This record gives sequence, structure tokens and C-alpha cells, in this order.
Amino acid sequence: MIWAAVLLGSAACYALKALGFVVPERVLDKPLMAQLVAMFPVALLAALLAVVTVADGMSITVDARVAAVAAAAVALTLRAPFLVVVVVGAATAAIIRALGG
Repeated sequence: MIWAAVLLGSAACYALKALGFVVPERVLDKPLMAQLVAMFPVALLAALLAVVTVADGMSITVDARVAAVAAAAVALTLRAPFLVVVVVGAATAAIIRALGG
């Protein structure tokens, strides 16, 4: 049963990718479409970050990861360099875990 789901999912992904080659160029040249395509990677990464931050198997867990992402978001808002953002997030998680959280 699992292999049927894997094969069906693979076929759906392949069909979706092939559909991209069939879309007329005039549709892709529209400014709205360009904006939407530019937003997809950001939306997918945000969704992945949200799932990785609060998911623990089949349950939702609020722990040091949430605080680390929040601290990194604050550093990003303050326009800190990327390395500083990573260090702030990691340090926040380390401090909270060291305090027993």
C-alpha cells in the first residue's frame, strides 16, 4: 500500500513539473505571475521553518527552538548580518536549554 502512495505521489509531482512546460509564455510574462513565482520559495521556507520549529513527531512542542527563532527574527528586523542572526538564535537556544527550558 505504501508503494502505491509513493508511486502516485511521484507521478503527481512529475505531472506537475511537466505542466510547467505546457503553460503558454504569455501567461508567464505577466507581472502578477512573476511576483507570485518570486514569493513561492519564501512561503515554502517559512512553512518548513514553522514545522521544524514546533513539531516533535506527531505533536506540537514549544521549547527553546521557538525562542531561538523569535530572537533570530528580532535580529533580522534590526538588520543584523546573517552570521550575527545565526549566533543570536543559537545562543538563545543554548541559554534556555542550559537554564532547564
